[in-house]
Amino acid sequence: MPRVQATAEVFFTAFKALPKKEQEVFLSKLFSDKSTREEMIDLVIYARRRSEPSRSLQACIKERKARYGGKV
Repeated sequence: MPRVQATAEVFFTAFKALPKKEQEVFLSKLFSDKSTREEMIDLVIYARRRSEPSRSLQACIKERKARYGGKV
C-alpha cells in the first residue's frame, strides 16, 4: 500500500473510532472550511456521476454549434 493510502487509512480508522458526537464535531469543522467543503462537494459529484456515459469535447462543441447556429 502506498504511503499516501496508508496515511489516509490511519486517519480514517481514527475517525471511525471516535464517538458519534466527536465525529460530528470533526465533520462540522472540516466543512466549515470553504475550500475543503468545495473539494468534498466536487468529489461527491464525481462519485455519483462517474458511471454516466461521457463524450468528447469536440462532440459537445459540434452539438452546441448545431443547436445555436454556429455560436459556441
